[in-house]
Amino acid sequence: MSQPPDLHPKTSPSTTKSPGGEEFDVLGRAGPLRLRSAPGVLAEARQDLLVIKEGALFLCSRPSGDILPGFVSGEGLYSEDTRFLSEFRLTVGGKTPVLLSSNAGLAYAMVIDATNPNLMDGGVVKVPQQTISVQRFRLLSDRLYERISMRNYGTEPVGSTLQLSLSADYADTFEVRGVTSRDERGQALAPKAGDSGLKFGYVGQDDVFRETLVGFDPRPSEIRFEGDAAVVCWDFKLAPGEKQSFEVTVEPSIGGSTRPAARLEAAERRVEGAYRDWHASGSAIHSDNGHFNGFVNAAIRDLKALETSIGGDGIFAAGIPWYVAPFGRDSLLTSLEAMVWNPGTAAGCLKVMAGWQATEDDPWRDAEPGKIPHELRRGELAGAGLIPHTPYYGTVDATPLFLVLAGAYYRWTGDLDLMKRLRPNFDAALAWIRDFGDPDGDGFVEYNQRGREGLQNQGWKDSGDCIVHADGSLAEGSIALVEVQGYVYLAKLRIAEVYDALGEPEVAAGLRREAGQLKEAFDAAFWMPGEGTFALALDGAKKQVQGVASNVGHALYCGLVEPRRAAAVGERLMAPDMFSGWGIRTLSKKNPAYNPMGYHVGSVWPHDNVIIAAGLKRYGLVTATDRIATAMFDAAIFSDLRLDELYCGFDRRAGLPPVNYPVACSPQAWAAAVPLMLTQAFLGISAQAPAGALTIFQPALPSWLNRVEIENLQVGDSRLGLEFTRQGDQTAFALTRREGSIRVTIEN
Repeated sequence: MSQPPDLHPKTSPSTTKSPGGEEFDVLGRAGPLRLRSAPGVLAEARQDLLVIKEGALFLCSRPSGDILPGFVSGEGLYSEDTRFLSEFRLTVGGKTPVLLSSNAGLAYAMVIDATNPNLMDGGVVKVPQQTISVQRFRLLSDRLYERISMRNYGTEPVGSTLQLSLSADYADTFEVRGVTSRDERGQALAPKAGDSGLKFGYVGQDDVFRETLVGFDPRPSEIRFEGDAAVVCWDFKLAPGEKQSFEVTVEPSIGGSTRPAARLEAAERRVEGAYRDWHASGSAIHSDNGHFNGFVNAAIRDLKALETSIGGDGIFAAGIPWYVAPFGRDSLLTSLEAMVWNPGTAAGCLKVMAGWQATEDDPWRDAEPGKIPHELRRGELAGAGLIPHTPYYGTVDATPLFLVLAGAYYRWTGDLDLMKRLRPNFDAALAWIRDFGDPDGDGFVEYNQRGREGLQNQGWKDSGDCIVHADGSLAEGSIALVEVQGYVYLAKLRIAEVYDALGEPEVAAGLRREAGQLKEAFDAAFWMPGEGTFALALDGAKKQVQGVASNVGHALYCGLVEPRRAAAVGERLMAPDMFSGWGIRTLSKKNPAYNPMGYHVGSVWPHDNVIIAAGLKRYGLVTATDRIATAMFDAAIFSDLRLDELYCGFDRRAGLPPVNYPVACSPQAWAAAVPLMLTQAFLGISAQAPAGALTIFQPALPSWLNRVEIENLQVGDSRLGLEFTRQGDQTAFALTRREGSIRVTIEN
C-alpha cells in the first residue's frame, strides 16, 4: 500500500476557515485510509462491538467502550456516512481499566462497568486493583453524551489521572468497509482547543466542511496534541467512598450546522420518551412465553433504532454498521414485515422511495425512468461524485416491491389520499417494469449490469458468486430471478386494487390480466420436474439456472406458484440439503458452489426464512411454517433475542448455537422485523381495510406458545383486540375488543 502524504510538513501550514469563521491550520492533503489489516481478515473483522444508534448518529465501540483507531471492525462515531470519531480511548493512571461488564440493550445507550488494575509508582502499588469503580454511561441523542463516573471503594484516599485520547479521520463508510480506496483525500486540519472544548475539522473532496465538536465538564487539567490526535487529562483525588463524574459530549457538524446542547439527563428523557411513543404507536403483542415477548420487544426496539429521517419522513436504515442508509429492497421489505405491528411505518418509506424514483437514464448509476433506488449515500464520496450512490439504482426488485408495499399499506389502512399523491409514481414504476425491466418482451423482468461501478447481481442475493447452475457454474447474461417474477405478480395484483379505488377499472383489469399471463408463463418456463421445484432463474440464453435455492420461497409468498405445485416446493425447501435446522439455506448442500460460510451460497438468512414461512402458510403448509418458526425462535434465544443479519449454514448440532457469520450486521432491519411477520404468518392475519374486513386463516400456534394476544391492532380506522389459544393441535381464536366497523372472519 502506498504511504500517505506527510501530514506535518516542515513549511508553515496554510489555514482555512470553518463556516462559522474559525481558522484551522491545514496539515496537508489526507492520505488513504490505513487499516491494520486487510478488510478480508475475518478474525479482526469479527471483533464483537457494542452498537447504539439514534437518528442519523450511530456508534460502534469495543465492549470496553473504547474506539481504537485503524481497525477493520468499523468502530467509530458516524453520521451521514462519515466517521466523525475514529479514536476514543480511556485510561486511568496510564492503564486501561479492567472490563467487568458492558451492555447496549437499550439500542440508544450503553453502560460499561470496569475497575482499575494495579496502579504503580516506582515499583510500588499506588492504587490496588479493584479499588476504583469506573462506569461509562453513553447515550446518543442529537450528539454523543458520555458520563464517566469514578468511585473509590478503598479505605484510603486515592489520586491519579483520567485520560482520553481522541481523533477523527473523517473516513467515508465505503472506505472503512474496504469497498473503495483513494490515494488522496481532502484537507486534514489540525485539532484545536478552545474555551468550549476541542474541535477537529476536515474539508472533503466534496468541498464540505466537517467538524467534530467535543465538550468537557469539568474542564480538563490538560489538553495536548500528538499529531492529529488529542489527549485530554483530568487529575482527580477521591476520598474513601467519594464519587466524581466527568462528562463529554461529541457533536458531528456538517457545513457548520450545530444544535444547542442539552444536559445528559434531559437528552435521556427525550430519547426515552421517543421510544415509549414508538412502542405505543403500534399493536401490543403478548404471549405466555417470556422469551417470545422479549423477541418481539427487541424487534420493536431495534426498528426504532434503525428508523432514520430523510426529508422529514421516517424510513428504516438497512443495518449497522455498514448499511445505515435507505436501501430500496431492505427498507421496503422491512416495512412489509412490520405491517401487523404498525402499517404507518410504510408511509414514510413509500414517500422517500417515491421522492428518489429515477427520472432519467444514467448507466453509471444503473438508473432508468421509473426505477426505485437501491441505495442512497450522503457522505464525501457520494458528494464528490466518486461513487454512484446518489442514489444508486442497481436493483431489479425494489421497483415491484415498492408497488407491493403500496398495495399492502392500502389494504391495511385504506389511505386513499396517499395513493392519490403517489399515483404518478405507480404509473412510472409500472412503465419501468414493462419497458426497462423486460427489454426483450418475454414477460419476465430481468437485470444486467450497466455501470462499471455497479453490482453484477441485482436481486436480494447480490454478491457476485450466488446465481449458479446445478453444476456450480455462474449464470451469464441477463438474469430473470424466480423471486422477482413473484414480486411483479403480486405488485400487479395489489396495485390493481389501488387503481380500482382511484377510479381506473380498465387499468386494474389490465394489470390482473398481465398477472395471470405471468403466472402461466412462469410455470411453463421455470418448473423443474426432476427437482420438484422452480429454477433459481433464467439466464441470458433463456435457459433454466437449475441451482436449487431458497429464492423460490418468495414466489410462494407472492402467490405466483400454482396450488398443485406448492406441496412439492415446500417439501423440496424442507429437505435436509436445504433445511439446516436453523432455517432454510440460501443454496442446496448438493450444489458444488455450496459454502456454509458464503454470504449467499449456503448461509441462512432470517428475513429470507420468514418470507418463506409466510409463503408456506399461504398454501396451508402449516407444519413447515412451524418448523421454520421454531428454528428462528431457537436461534434468537441463543442470540440474546436479536437475530443477526445471517448465520452460517452448518447443520444444527444438539445443544449448540448457530454458527455466527463473521461480519453480519446486528441489528439489521429485515432481520429485526422477523418476529412481527412471523407472528402474522402463524396467526394467519390479513387485512382488507377498504372492504372493512380482517381475515384469520388457519391460525396455528407453534408448540412453544399456548396463548398470544394482540391489542390495538390497526386496520383502517378500527382498533382490534385478538386472542389466540392453542388446545392440542388446534388454535382457537377470540375477538376481545373492537373499535370501529371492521368485520373479522376466520377461515380453516
